Amino acid sequence: MKRLCMLLVAVMCLGIAGVSSVVAAPKYVIYVIGDGMSPNHVMGAEMYLAELEGRIGRVPLRMTQFPYTGFLTTYSVSNAITCSSAAGTALATGVKTRNGYEGVDTLKQPLTSIATLLHNQDWAVGILTSASIDHATPASFYTHTTDRNDYYHIGQDLVRSDFDFFGGAAFQHPGVPENEPNGIDLYAMTERAGYVVARTYEEGEAALEADKLMVVQDGVSLPYEINTSKEDLHLPELTSLALRFLESKDRPFFLMVEGGLIDWANHGNDGATSLRETVDMDRAVEVIYQFYLQHADETLVVITADHDCGGFALANGGYKLNLQALQYQTMSSDYLTDSIRALHTQRGEDLTWEEVRDLIARATGLYTHTNVSDDEDKDLHKSFDRMMRREDSDVKTMYKSYNRLGSAAIALLNAKAHLGWTSHSHSAAPVPVFAIGVGAEDFVGWYDNTEIVPRMMKIINE
Repeated sequence: MKRLCMLLVAVMCLGIAGVSSVVAAPKYVIYVIGDGMSPNHVMGAEMYLAELEGRIGRVPLRMTQFPYTGFLTTYSVSNAITCSSAAGTALATGVKTRNGYEGVDTLKQPLTSIATLLHNQDWAVGILTSASIDHATPASFYTHTTDRNDYYHIGQDLVRSDFDFFGGAAFQHPGVPENEPNGIDLYAMTERAGYVVARTYEEGEAALEADKLMVVQDGVSLPYEINTSKEDLHLPELTSLALRFLESKDRPFFLMVEGGLIDWANHGNDGATSLRETVDMDRAVEVIYQFYLQHADETLVVITADHDCGGFALANGGYKLNLQALQYQTMSSDYLTDSIRALHTQRGEDLTWEEVRDLIARATGLYTHTNVSDDEDKDLHKSFDRMMRREDSDVKTMYKSYNRLGSAAIALLNAKAHLGWTSHSHSAAPVPVFAIGVGAEDFVGWYDNTEIVPRMMKIINE
């Protein structure tokens, strides 16, 4: 009897091992990258949502509810602080490179991304971003260049990639450069390559049966969530569209989704906009999670970031946060800058401090919902006077030149919320990883950004 029991246990173990050994590799791999998203942005977004409910704590984002978590180091070959193209290259190819390089190694030799590897194995591939489709992170999955700003040639590489789906803001420089006499407009090249180019969500939905689809909106990026309108393309809806399109191909698919504007808001030290962009990307994650629930035994979802930006801190002194103050901000820092400049142009020398103060109040909630002391008001007024005398220089960051008065107003709101920043650029802080699905347990721990692709390919090839 004892021998029989031992035999039954052995058979059961063999059966379990047998089931484990034949678990199918994922059919669907979804890779989400929060550009500039540190753990503090994730935690800050959750605490902000809790404060909107009138309590201290957190409202968990969908991504933080994934069962497997980790952290990545992000340094490049040339510096401990990476740029987006070098970080994007590491995340797309598993190989580090120099800042400014994209899809090439330090010897300028082309690297092959996971998207290209899988596309060559007859997987459908989609690349989606809230930045432009030729921007640093998305381009890392298809281009090879030592100049991340060479948008025309990056656009050519995009078309040559023959990937199935692209979505986001449009080509930055679609026209033929003067030094390319035999070149071709990128949109003409795209259409010749068989893509349907849609300009609205409705046009994209009507083209779901196309062979290849590009859904884009003019502009350097999609609008920030805080500025967006119903007519704009939105990352969560585009994610749903991409999933439907790729699933209709009846092949395995790889989809990269980038929340690109977290980084842009961080460059401007715009706390409210950054946290809302983090929440908006998580709405796209929720769309992905609902897809995962329908295909749980066939899907791998990995979420990470390329680097931190801004040295974002959930404190600026003292034991307190006041994130609820951010809810009254109605436009991003760059929109406020543009609004002040437009008002100055319209009113000229007749512009008054009271007019600008009213604009700041509508844009930030300062004065109306958040108290401004006499000294703080005087400082903003002085900045206005310097602007009128044209004595103030702009605050220049990677993506925007900010009016100093508008920047000062956003900085004051951040101070009222007790948020801190160390710079207008990237930092060397680690970034989070969240994973769910087939093989997701392989993404726990503390490791380098070059490890994501090898781990993905190992799971896919098992």
